[in-house]
Amino acid sequence: MGLSIFDTMRRRKIPFEPVVPGKVGMYFCGMTVQGVPHVGHMRAYTVADAMRRVLRARGYEVTLVQNFTDIDDKIIAKAAEEGVPWQELAERNIDAYFSAADWLGIERADVYPKATEHMGAILTLIGDLVEKGHAYAAGGDVYFSVETATDYGKLSGKRVEDLRAGVRVEVEEAKRHPVDFALWKGAKPGEPSWDSPWGAGRPGWHIECSAMAMAYLGETLDIHGGGRDLIFPHHENELTQSEASTGVSFCRHWTENGMVMLGGEKMSKSTGVFFAVEDVRKEVDPRVLRLFLLGTHYRSPLDYSRERLDEAATAMERITNFLATAAHAAAGSDAGQEPGEADAAFREETERCVRQFHEALDDDFNTAGALGKLFELARAGNAYAASGSPGGAGLLREAHTQVAGMLDLLGFPAAKDETGEIPPEVQALVDRRETARTERDWAAADSLRDEILACGFVVEDRPDGPLIKRA
Repeated sequence: MGLSIFDTMRRRKIPFEPVVPGKVGMYFCGMTVQGVPHVGHMRAYTVADAMRRVLRARGYEVTLVQNFTDIDDKIIAKAAEEGVPWQELAERNIDAYFSAADWLGIERADVYPKATEHMGAILTLIGDLVEKGHAYAAGGDVYFSVETATDYGKLSGKRVEDLRAGVRVEVEEAKRHPVDFALWKGAKPGEPSWDSPWGAGRPGWHIECSAMAMAYLGETLDIHGGGRDLIFPHHENELTQSEASTGVSFCRHWTENGMVMLGGEKMSKSTGVFFAVEDVRKEVDPRVLRLFLLGTHYRSPLDYSRERLDEAATAMERITNFLATAAHAAAGSDAGQEPGEADAAFREETERCVRQFHEALDDDFNTAGALGKLFELARAGNAYAASGSPGGAGLLREAHTQVAGMLDLLGFPAAKDETGEIPPEVQALVDRRETARTERDWAAADSLRDEILACGFVVEDRPDGPLIKRA
């Protein structure tokens, strides 16, 4: 069974079929950079990163495009509040995004287009829509005429008739229809602007993404992602204007992720309800935050709390403990040993967990289900190692390799051996402690354990010798 993806527009899972066999074009809506990234932002980009890794593991050549909206009302207002040029504010927050993404293990996208660097493509697209009768100029602005799109609302499920009643039209707006949306905004005094056939101004939010996505990925994208809060109006308008211009389907698979919630509210800069990544990273291991973000299916909402982060930390510790235990036990030899029932059962369990791990990822990128199978394998491996089976070294080597590979596929840098290099002074303390234990000098052994811990290591007494791990 191949990869299937839940498509927002069709509201069901469908087999994944890229436009060009063997190649995938992905577009994820990037940040509007009036502020630093928060945990809610990073869920979308961690999801995009995981999706790309899975697709690559399935043999696809993937191109990921993630834009930055680097000019809009909020950026202009925030820059004025801080008394800095809007370009300086935007670049500072773009740098903050890259710092957060690198820390979280998010691989760089192939292209990071900025709205201000694509004015030519944006103006060409607006001009095409005007020429085809889908857009009109009014009072220095240009609007998309929703009435020319017979299927408007097919992504979000909203009806134009229902939207009309809830839309407030400002006095200065010259819209023909209340739901029409801006493609070009005429410049106001003191605002940054660009020349256009309709007068100086700047682009509307939605048109930026259409122009940039098609500039790099063609008229039909394979996957379009972003937060669920973007389905309407952003993704709906993006889809409508793109298809009005090209006459072909804009995207095959819409994959919006659920929101990160905090105290029952969506994490958002506009509400002030958020945790900035630059603050979270002072207290949280990046592997733990990544595990938290991938530990719930991407389409589901995710509640952010200290308790949930602690749960993720405990789960990550189980995995790293297994890697250390397996590496230690696998260092032994099982040459000449006949495999027994326990060995056969563990081999079967390893194969089952690995198979179901990949099946989960093929089922709409279910990272939560995949991580569940990884935890099952680690739990079984710990129990098997503790059993002291004479044929265990080879099987534990294999399980260690599989777990490390599963972690690597999901973007975790935890695949390394957690025991690492043991400093000579720590090894000397461990050797002295072993001597004390042999001589049954338990007080000295306990004191030496404390000294080892003070050096940043813990020692675990096992039948095959002491296991030393970083604390």
